Amino acid sequence: MAMQTHAGDPGAFARFDLSRVPSPCFVVDEARLEANLKSLADIQERSGATVLCALKAFSMWELAPLVSRYLSGVCASGLWEARLGHEHYGGIIETFSAGYKPDEMSEIIRLSDHIVFNTPAAKDRFLPMIRECGKEVHVGLRFNPGLPMGEDTKYDPAAPGSRLGTPLEQIDATALEGVDGLHMHTLCEQDLGPLLAIWNHIAPRIRELAHDLQWINFGGGHHITRADYDREGLIDFLNRVTAETGLHCYLEPGEAVALDAGILVGEVLDVVENDGPNAILDISATCHMPDVIEAPYRPALLGEGGAVQVRLGGPSCLAGDVIGRYAFTQTPEIGSRVAFLDQAHYSMVKTTTFNGVRLPALAVWNSDTDALRVIRQFDYQDFKGRLS
Repeated sequence: MAMQTHAGDPGAFARFDLSRVPSPCFVVDEARLEANLKSLADIQERSGATVLCALKAFSMWELAPLVSRYLSGVCASGLWEARLGHEHYGGIIETFSAGYKPDEMSEIIRLSDHIVFNTPAAKDRFLPMIRECGKEVHVGLRFNPGLPMGEDTKYDPAAPGSRLGTPLEQIDATALEGVDGLHMHTLCEQDLGPLLAIWNHIAPRIRELAHDLQWINFGGGHHITRADYDREGLIDFLNRVTAETGLHCYLEPGEAVALDAGILVGEVLDVVENDGPNAILDISATCHMPDVIEAPYRPALLGEGGAVQVRLGGPSCLAGDVIGRYAFTQTPEIGSRVAFLDQAHYSMVKTTTFNGVRLPALAVWNSDTDALRVIRQFDYQDFKGRLS
């Protein structure tokens, strides 16, 4: 989830001509994406762990062949993501949902190689269906380590009262009946330190349970592809867990797959003078970057700098549709282009057509070859089709 801990790296986008794409537009650099994937593949190879791409963060299936070249599969958050994984990605499909609809379960079982349940009761409810399906499906149980490590409780699955995962102290032999592995997901844009702290907290209990299990899944939230992440330490940790417990390790990075691999290009539509200049963009915080409001956080602006402070906001009627104040050398002119950094993950997966605001186009650029292709542009029918 986008928070304030990562400022964004312009990388090759510093030389990208913003006028080459329609506005607004998400642009993903497939060369930078491949560099991230190579780092994750190196972790996978040297640790023996299995690394999956979290579709909830990055599911640009135009680039599924590239993702699948390096990673072992995907993790899905429900039926539709599992279907997307099956249609475009291949490899392992692991599905976790905090709650499963009974009428969707047969298809989820057909599509998935791993199914992780939030509670023992949910597992018991659907285990007979899995056993009768005629294929091997690994059953997992999500546990909550009960050790909050997040900067914001809103995004911390281990916060007090969390609905995500069964408290570890409640998991016993009965809860593990029919279970092949344990799953946790408690990190958010974090380095190795919090993972080690959580492991030290849960390791005694995991060692007690390990003889009945095959694997442990450490979920996502690992900022593995960030320049200062301790990747060597992660490899050592994963190897140590397997050596100590005999459990195969899984990781499910989402943001790390697409970190710094995309921008959101927009255009200045108007400027309102009120307590300084307010530039109205065709980019909306509420429609295109909702984490700006929900987290909240301030996305980095490509080429920011200067003495003029300008408040940037969207075209919607929401008074709070404000992205933030940014430094310019002069008040931007109507028609000029801007771009926000690090917008490939948790961005296009969250867009809405509130107020009839146009969805950003989707484009892929290769910073090595300078090849550019606009994958899709959205129109009125995309807005109308969501309504009745």
